[in-house]
Amino acid sequence: MSMKAFLASVSVALALAAASGPAAPAMEPEAIDVLTERNPDFAQGRRAVEARDWKTAIKWLTAADKRTSNNADIHNLLGFAYRNDGQVDVALKHYQRALQIDPRHRGVHEYMGEAYLMLNEPAKAEEHLAILKKICSSACPERDDLSSKIAQYRARK
Repeated sequence: MSMKAFLASVSVALALAAASGPAAPAMEPEAIDVLTERNPDFAQGRRAVEARDWKTAIKWLTAADKRTSNNADIHNLLGFAYRNDGQVDVALKHYQRALQIDPRHRGVHEYMGEAYLMLNEPAKAEEHLAILKKICSSACPERDDLSSKIAQYRARK
């Protein structure tokens, strides 16, 4: 991916994060760039996620998983799409699969925590926050985002 295209994708992600509704998916930029270049289904899936077209994203990301199996980023993004499509139980299965592949995947821990908040299970969300606190360095947006979401959840209860 060219620097211009990468910066454009970062701009889209930041715009999505600033907009109301679900946050932009948390993924490692370098690994995602390689995956996007090598797997056109993943690239289509990412575009559908950026457009918030969850059903189309699920279709393309499912195809991406067939093309590049055992990839934590694909399962993380599939979980993200399913969760935003209202299918939290299916999302959790993809997050769990992603953690089997990469137990230290920060984005997965953040999103699993958010999914558990949707299911009114804050104790499970706290478990993922505790994991993020252990695996993150000083700068960790996934830890900070989940911590904020848990605080917001608790303030509403």
